[in-house]
Amino acid sequence: MFLSRLALGTAAVVLMAPVMGHAQETTVLREITVEGQRAETATGPVKGYSAKKSATGSKTDTDTKDIPQSVSVVGRQEMDDRGAVTKIDEVLRYTPGVTAEPFGTDPDTDWIYIRGFQATQTGVFLDGLNLFSYGFGGFQMDAYGLERVEVLKGPASVLYGGANPGGIVQMVRKRTQDEPVRETEIGINNFGNAFFGFDLGDKVDGEGVWKYRVTGKVSGGDNYTDYSEDLRGFIMPQITFEPDAQTSATLYGYFSALDQVHIGNGFLPYVGTVVDAPFGKLDRKAFYGEPDIDNGRVYQSMVGYEVSHEFDNGWKVSQNARYGHLYKHETGPYPGGWANADANGQPILDTTTNDYMLTRFGYDGVSKVDSFGVDNRIEGQFETGAVNHSLLFGLDYKYYRLDQVQACCGSNAIGALNPVYGSTQGTNFVYADNIVTQQQIGIYAQDQLRFGDGWLVTLNGRYDYVDTELNNRLPAGASRRSSDDALSGRAGLAYEFDNGLTPYVSAATFFNPLIDTLADGTPASPEEGHQFEAGIKYEPTFFDGSITASVFKLVKDNAIVSYTAGGVTTSGQFGQVESTGFELEAKANLSDNWKALASYSYTDLEITRDANPNLIGKSPWIVPAHTASLWLDYAFTDDTFEGLSIGGGVRYQGKSWADEANTLRVPDAAVFDAAVRYEKNDWTAAINVANVFDKEYVKSCAGVSVCGWGDSRTITFKLSKKW
Repeated sequence: MFLSRLALGTAAVVLMAPVMGHAQETTVLREITVEGQRAETATGPVKGYSAKKSATGSKTDTDTKDIPQSVSVVGRQEMDDRGAVTKIDEVLRYTPGVTAEPFGTDPDTDWIYIRGFQATQTGVFLDGLNLFSYGFGGFQMDAYGLERVEVLKGPASVLYGGANPGGIVQMVRKRTQDEPVRETEIGINNFGNAFFGFDLGDKVDGEGVWKYRVTGKVSGGDNYTDYSEDLRGFIMPQITFEPDAQTSATLYGYFSALDQVHIGNGFLPYVGTVVDAPFGKLDRKAFYGEPDIDNGRVYQSMVGYEVSHEFDNGWKVSQNARYGHLYKHETGPYPGGWANADANGQPILDTTTNDYMLTRFGYDGVSKVDSFGVDNRIEGQFETGAVNHSLLFGLDYKYYRLDQVQACCGSNAIGALNPVYGSTQGTNFVYADNIVTQQQIGIYAQDQLRFGDGWLVTLNGRYDYVDTELNNRLPAGASRRSSDDALSGRAGLAYEFDNGLTPYVSAATFFNPLIDTLADGTPASPEEGHQFEAGIKYEPTFFDGSITASVFKLVKDNAIVSYTAGGVTTSGQFGQVESTGFELEAKANLSDNWKALASYSYTDLEITRDANPNLIGKSPWIVPAHTASLWLDYAFTDDTFEGLSIGGGVRYQGKSWADEANTLRVPDAAVFDAAVRYEKNDWTAAINVANVFDKEYVKSCAGVSVCGWGDSRTITFKLSKKW
């Protein structure tokens, strides 16, 4: 089956290739580069903090100012300066419009919301191919293996098919280079979690026809909650074949493993975290699972390739594909609210244990995932009169299969103040035993039209067909199969002024296929909707930087809502949610000494249609209305302190709602970070401190029993060497 899918993708490229023969008379625009300075590419390193190229919003090597949507790019240097060690949601802490780590630190999942909508399931991509996630079956990348992490705000269906309406996260892995790469690093944090990483690459032969790169890291030790620990690692080998300047082929793999005792900072009650219980607040370091049986193991394997060839007339064909396999087993109880509470949610003292008891839910689950994706593209430029066209055609296919068995709810309560471990756990019951399969095939086109002295029109169109199947193995369970198709579009208009200012407007539609089943047993239809966005992108001529300001209105239809009819709880798809907001982001390499980034976002989420009239006009929980961040980095260049760099930042999250009725608030919080580095003779010693003042705060709540502590103070020391 894998070979048949591979053949489908390869055949698409072969069928598209004859178009090349009809483009011999086109005008090819040559790229101009400054002599002695390597031009930035959409997959290459970012100079400092300010990226000028991205492919996330166009699938081509495009100036970020030419994409008619807001795009944020976090490059390798910014990750290192801020000390984003492992997880992708850590990388996005300073990105506007993004709510990262909403449930606190979670070692095996990157939880991300963009413009108010959850992106973890359908909005995470690696090198243009979706890392789809359903239930507990989701892939995860280590940030050390990445060159960039990018966020495209707003709908992305015109390029990627079914995807999160609020936007997508695009991870761009490190790639082989023309110059040698030789780096090793070791480090440890204040919890005793240590790591060792290496990044090695070079030409295999003198001409550079063959190049390789091997990146890897292993880490392990304690985490900040009691009993929590992990051991994880990955290795990413890749080799590139470039016989000439027009042809390239890269084969790569990514293999990782994680063995952990979970962090116990989530699924906590509102009373005892946000507001005081009779005893005050819960201990942030307390572990409310069972240390002897709690375990999470994850094994990932991914193998992929990228091939491209540019013809003499400037037209280019390319294909990238990837197969992935995931095995995940998690077991152990977790808290689920107070076992006994009064009408105000305050816990009642248990006289038998002389403690306030937390309910716990047992859990044991196995998820096995097989996924495959392939994307075929043909791109080129031509002119029609005074209009220059940059044209892209594509055909892509993705396959996702999840084999899962999930059991829960056999456990017992535990004391909040003095947890006692080792009691006999109840028997879990199997609530999910099925195989979920989803396939999507899509064809798309894009035209970027340039005319006049700065006008740019971007037009996109796409058609998708999605097939979803659920094979239910429970005796009373029902199997089902459904198919959906959708058209998506985007239109953007921009004008590039000579002073670096580019105002733009755009409109886009989206769809997001769902695997869910409604209460009556029918398959859920895809979520659909649209977005209008307007903004200004500015690349100053007097310093190296970029500023983006945007306003948007995003509407999501077909949201699943639960309601009561005739005394029976049921569900339907007639919910609507609107997200309206403003985002501002500035990134700059101000001088040889100063680098800076700043951001602000306002997100107004509102339920505009629901079965429950009391919820109309309310805001969904988790996402704060306001977020802001600032980071400054200064490198000393005078003789006395040469090699020394210092950095500091603050990230602010505004208030958010903790319940559907919008009666309970999670308060705002400002968290400070800092960094110190010293470089000499290719050695670098760095100390990064996240949450410098160890502020105790709640990240968000998804109901009165699902609140998560924000990150605690984490001090990381790293020593690295470039050979």
